[in-house]
Amino acid sequence: MRARWKKNLALFVVASFAGIFIYALFVQPQNGASQEVALLDTSLDKKYQKIVFAGGCFWCTEAEFNHSPGVVSTVSGYIGGTKLNPTYEEVSTGTTGHREAVLVYYNTASTTLEKLLRIYWKHIDPTDRGGSFADRGYQYTSAIYYTTEEQKEKSSISRKRIIDAKKFESSVATEILPYSTFFTAEEYHQDYKDKNPVRYKYYREGSGRDTFIKNNWVNDTTTFMETKKSTSTKKWESFVKPGDEELRAKLTKEQYVVTQKGGTESPYSNEYTNNKEDGIYVDIISGEPLFLSTHKYDSGTGWPSFVKPVAANSVILKEDKKLFSTRTEVRSAIADSHLGHVFTDGPQDMGGMRYCMNSASLKFIPRNDMAEEGYEEYLKEFNQ
Repeated sequence: MRARWKKNLALFVVASFAGIFIYALFVQPQNGASQEVALLDTSLDKKYQKIVFAGGCFWCTEAEFNHSPGVVSTVSGYIGGTKLNPTYEEVSTGTTGHREAVLVYYNTASTTLEKLLRIYWKHIDPTDRGGSFADRGYQYTSAIYYTTEEQKEKSSISRKRIIDAKKFESSVATEILPYSTFFTAEEYHQDYKDKNPVRYKYYREGSGRDTFIKNNWVNDTTTFMETKKSTSTKKWESFVKPGDEELRAKLTKEQYVVTQKGGTESPYSNEYTNNKEDGIYVDIISGEPLFLSTHKYDSGTGWPSFVKPVAANSVILKEDKKLFSTRTEVRSAIADSHLGHVFTDGPQDMGGMRYCMNSASLKFIPRNDMAEEGYEEYLKEFNQ
């Protein structure tokens, strides 16, 4: 895909001719790839907040945000230049004044700008003034384009914290700028990681981005969050999702398949279908509170079912078109675990919803242990 990056391929693929052939596929779109420009859904402007992140290759930036909890939509495109409706070929010359960037729409009920900023900073080299990793030129430099004064302030604070932490020998080059006209990139650039996982993996590794992140950001303790130090003792609020290898070691095979791969456990024989104890059900990975036993009922389906979660923002709902039908998937807001699906055939006198969950995604905390485990605030639900 990237002509400038092609010069760097020899350093990464000297191991085999086959490797070189695979990387050569990046120079042009796949055969039959659409050259049409993706359509921007401007109706989202009325419902959600938006911000633009430029972090070098927009495939990588989009992939970082695309499946993040609370992110409603991500669009790869170009921003900051003077030419109207630029093409990838024009922008890649570095003469149009545009940067490759990603427009992110996010739901403030499900995520925060601080969380998005943490994701952003930890996938870039903020000191690179000449591009990003193997991609060179102004069009690949980093910047944040804010749409509100709050975004400007919080982005500036997070940038200053990196500077004050003296994490890097070189000065921070990432700019914070007001939003300007955003032009969507060609369709074949959208959701590139999802469409071309193998090519994406080779590109990302070959560009040097993964090595930089591993050496500079993994296990980093730099604070990008609240201006005031949090006094919260809720362990799930500071949860950072482990890597895939750690998750495989921590979870059973079934728990991993269900939470990470969207699997479904067998009905009736799972752990919590017939559980009638008082208590709270939390995410098996993060411990974040999800459902109370007071909202659990016997749906006759063979899976633990609830009429509602502990709070509306405790879960994320996503459209699921697998299995030749459209369903509504339920995921945990913090750990982004697949929990199950929600249906509208629940008890009508209790709202009509049926949150059909997998026991493998849940951990049950008995009522008598809730205070000790940090869920004391939910005990009041049992006295109503």
